[in-house]
Amino acid sequence: MLSAGMMGAYTFNLRGGVFCNAQTANVVMMSIAFGKGSIEEGLYYLIPISAYCLGALISEALPSPVKKLGLLRWDTCLIAFEAIVLFIAGLIPLSAPARIVQVMINFIASMQYNTFRQMEGIPMATTFCTNHVRQVGVALAKIIRKHDMKAAKRGLVHFLMLLSFFLGGAILTFFCSRLQERAIWIALIPTMIVLVKLIHADLFTEHDKLSEKPSGH
Repeated sequence: MLSAGMMGAYTFNLRGGVFCNAQTANVVMMSIAFGKGSIEEGLYYLIPISAYCLGALISEALPSPVKKLGLLRWDTCLIAFEAIVLFIAGLIPLSAPARIVQVMINFIASMQYNTFRQMEGIPMATTFCTNHVRQVGVALAKIIRKHDMKAAKRGLVHFLMLLSFFLGGAILTFFCSRLQERAIWIALIPTMIVLVKLIHADLFTEHDKLSEKPSGH
């Protein structure tokens, strides 16, 4: 969530003023363009939407072949790939068309969203906030009406996800004016921390569980 907040702030501040972590805005903008008769403009939005769709397709197709190799989980490979894409994005100058980086972020955000689907048994999205806001509201209602402490725990988890996303966006925005296109490399910090932990688990502490479906799915 921290990394996703950074990706959202990066594309909004430096790469075209859009959020690439989800596709609702692109679908809305495409419908508006078609409604205005701007067919060519509307067709452009098929590019980020298709990139997002392709990311979901690949992240759904690759886990089984990767698991058969018996070395690393798909989750670990995805985080490594995400780190590579973020590093490359930081090498692309701001003078380049913003859509290049937008599509790159669309692609990896989709793969992350489709791969990491829950935390400690609690279903959630890890690239955007809408459902987290809703779940905090639901938890508050259950706490007030039923004094439901299980709901309180779930609500706290969703609140922490929101806070992580918020902090990621704020931190990255601070560095955008200072590091320019390289600001996205800040997102490599939480990404690499996760990657190191996953590699250590796959090779050592959980190597005998590589054939099992990760609980985060």
